[in-house]
Amino acid sequence: MSTTIVPVFGYLGNQITIYLGTVSLIAGVIGGLLSIIIFLSLQTFRQSSCAFYLTIMSIFNIGQMFIGLLGVIMINGFNVDWSQSPFFYCKFRYYSYQVCALTSMTCICLATIDQYFATCSRLQWQQWCNIKLARRLVIIFVFIWLVHNIPYLIYFDYVVSITTGKTTCIVTSKIFQQYVTYGIILILGKLLPICITLFFGFLTYRNVQEISYRTQPLVRRELEKQLTVMVLVVVVFAFFTVMPYAFVYMLLQIPSFTTDPFTVAQLQFASTLTLTILYMYFAVSIT
Repeated sequence: MSTTIVPVFGYLGNQITIYLGTVSLIAGVIGGLLSIIIFLSLQTFRQSSCAFYLTIMSIFNIGQMFIGLLGVIMINGFNVDWSQSPFFYCKFRYYSYQVCALTSMTCICLATIDQYFATCSRLQWQQWCNIKLARRLVIIFVFIWLVHNIPYLIYFDYVVSITTGKTTCIVTSKIFQQYVTYGIILILGKLLPICITLFFGFLTYRNVQEISYRTQPLVRRELEKQLTVMVLVVVVFAFFTVMPYAFVYMLLQIPSFTTDPFTVAQLQFASTLTLTILYMYFAVSIT
């Protein structure tokens, strides 16, 4: 019976990717553009370091939608694999995908830390929230991720499968594959930013709760309060959309879970479902 159910998991996974993925793609691009327009149109937001982080995050989230999610929809819905086309696209797609993902996660981390400093009672800590520092940090981290992901351009290549004869774009270095699996995808792309945002998000929430009880309350404009709420909502949303995929991805790396075809089919379905949910994080609109 399990052998007859295996194809059903693949079919359901494709349908979820096509329909839920398409909705996420459209909502993500429209929401991201609206976020950028709003943050750039209001003078208060243009001078806010937190709004600057969120603007850059929205830009890279849109890139993530087109580079990652659109390609997945085309493969599952129309059987069109763009990575089979030009040789350079094989390398560039994975390179740019990770640059966008890591930059987006970095920006939400910086925005959460920024809000922690903004809600602190100490004036010298509040001074860390300034637009000049924000611009420098973004430039530094974008440069770091551009350089850090250069091995994608080196070690990704077309390989022809001996059994199926199908050409796929995969990593040709086992050492780099291990680093991608555990270092980039799990730690840098998932676990580390989630831990940072949860930690500073909790500290920010505690600061907000204590503001009204201070002897000298912190005077904050309404738009600044909205930014704090936006960041905290994104932090919670990121946890519930990112962690399920990280958990399933870790299970797929355990050899004992990949020996039984039925178990593999279940995990692949769970991976497809949680990956689609993961893209909902990049599609989230914070306007």
